[in-house]
Amino acid sequence: MVSLEKRKGAARFALVLAAALFVTGCSTAGGSTAVSPSVSARDGAASDASALALPDPHSLTGLSEVADISDPEPIAGSFTQNLPVHVTDAEGNAVTITDTSRILALDINGTLSRTVIALGYGKNIVGRTVSSTEQQLASLPVVTENGHSLNTEAILALSPTLIVADRSIGPREALDQIRSSGVPVVLVDSERSLDTTDALIESVANALGVPEAGKALAERTDAETQSALAQIARWTPKEPLDIAFLYVRGTAGVFFILGSDEGADDLIEAVGGNDVAAEHGITATTPANAEALVSLDPEVIFVMKDGLASTDGVSGLLARPGVAQTRAGQSGRIISIPDGISLSFGPQTGEVLLAIARALYEVP
Repeated sequence: MVSLEKRKGAARFALVLAAALFVTGCSTAGGSTAVSPSVSARDGAASDASALALPDPHSLTGLSEVADISDPEPIAGSFTQNLPVHVTDAEGNAVTITDTSRILALDINGTLSRTVIALGYGKNIVGRTVSSTEQQLASLPVVTENGHSLNTEAILALSPTLIVADRSIGPREALDQIRSSGVPVVLVDSERSLDTTDALIESVANALGVPEAGKALAERTDAETQSALAQIARWTPKEPLDIAFLYVRGTAGVFFILGSDEGADDLIEAVGGNDVAAEHGITATTPANAEALVSLDPEVIFVMKDGLASTDGVSGLLARPGVAQTRAGQSGRIISIPDGISLSFGPQTGEVLLAIARALYEVP
């Protein structure tokens, strides 16, 4: 069960992100100095650190960019869909689903569309948010504006037969209005973490009328995640890296430290790092002022790729107050993570963790 504080934290981050995107837009300009390939946990091809003679990660410098991962692979097997299905969503609403031919999967992290695809219903998705960066969805209309603000008219124009969403996007009245128009809307928990992934997958599967596919996908995801964690443990140094996840947009004042309620600690700890924000008791999204950054003094900084580009790259980030005074700022040790996977967790958790860890430890 996800705590109330965790849910509030996810909602706070959603509001911060939506406001930031409204002000700055989603710039994608900018470059990188290093690219680290992603790898599927199913490949099982990662080598042991001792065999690779990896460099001391505490001595690494410069930017490493995590390559985006592939679209989810649908779960293998034959799973009968049983419709109509009656579910009670995360807010206690009783919802009846009779048709899944036209689906919208809407959240700020892009997790829900990846989950629908992994369950075998990607071809039924008819629109997307800017966070759904899967290649197979690239040509679909975007139903959000100014970042993550729902466009009710655009959504209804697509004649969806099912919407799976969470409260990380809004405004709240938009989803309520869509529901009142007769479209089945299933709300799921907005918390994203290692511990909530199975429940999220099964909630989406239940809404699609394929609970057995949900169980199978959750099992596959668990196996891949555990395999990834085991591999990453072989790359992790005895003294973990001190890491902070910073959220930045544009060249003005949008600059935050992501606290433990946003899933940043789960991600950092899963790749073998020490979340200095959590260590200092930061739970909510917190302004990244000079005093706070110098106090945290991370030796590695995680950022979202589009956010880094929007602030004029590494040089722009280093120009932010306090960044250059940290160990990460002095070494330029920045890990740039594609926005669509950075805090998504979900059915590709293992792949995401391996891709980020490869960049963090410079695994060939």
